[in-house]
Amino acid sequence: MLKEKNLKWLSIVTTLLMLFVQIGGALVTKTGSADGCGRSWPLCHGQFLPTEIPRETLIELAHRGISGLALISVTWLVVLSMKHIRYKRETKFLCTMSLAFIFAQALIGAAAVVWQQNDFILAAHFGISLISFSSVLLLTLLIFEIDKKFDATQLVLGSHLRKNIIGLTSYIYIVIYSGALVRHASASLACLSWPLCKSGTIELPQTFFEWVQMSHRTLAFILFIWIVYTSIHAIKNYQQYRVIKYGFIIALTLICLQVLTGALSIFTMLNLYIALLHALFITLLFGLLCYFILLINRAK
Repeated sequence: MLKEKNLKWLSIVTTLLMLFVQIGGALVTKTGSADGCGRSWPLCHGQFLPTEIPRETLIELAHRGISGLALISVTWLVVLSMKHIRYKRETKFLCTMSLAFIFAQALIGAAAVVWQQNDFILAAHFGISLISFSSVLLLTLLIFEIDKKFDATQLVLGSHLRKNIIGLTSYIYIVIYSGALVRHASASLACLSWPLCKSGTIELPQTFFEWVQMSHRTLAFILFIWIVYTSIHAIKNYQQYRVIKYGFIIALTLICLQVLTGALSIFTMLNLYIALLHALFITLLFGLLCYFILLINRAK
């Protein structure tokens, strides 16, 4: 029992660290701190600890430090999970994904510092980070099934819900990539009105930055409608399964908060806290949809 309790605590700490890494990456980008340590990695300006530490350097150093702790924590969690819950069929796959993607995340982050990757590659970094976070999150939920206090294995789901969940999870990744591209291409304020690019005017975007911004808004609008529809269907038809009912209530709440913070980011001219909440909500929503994928893989 003590081993199970310790494994649970380690999984919680690791998941929180991964969440901090995710939000920290957004903070680095949004505050323009990507070059806070110059082109040195893993050192900072060629030093272990620079003598002068302005805000940008402090943010970059903090992000690297938390990422290092997360890498150690994920590795230890994977080792213990393979030892104690190897009998669960999803364990090996999630352990492999957790390790593979956190190393990929670290390598791409290092490459971005040393070789200054273009905006399209940098945008993919956020998506890889999302998969890394989601793998750890699912592993944590798997661990919490040990004592059967949290169990979601006896589900019977129709093909309509299955197809929508798979479609949503694939589609949201495209939306997330487009949002990351908005940030890395410095197109966040290309359109100062919302939801249209120019208030009271319906016309095609005129510049590359407007195209990036409005493409993301269009994709996000489709995602919003799709999640609202799927949530209503799931809540109405699967009330006997608490994990489905409450899971989609959470999904509906998260997408509404995502839209709200997206709009407020424009109205407040990229308020940092709102922008970070925007990144937080989409991270949690993606993790939740990945959990639904795990559930339908088990369902009859």
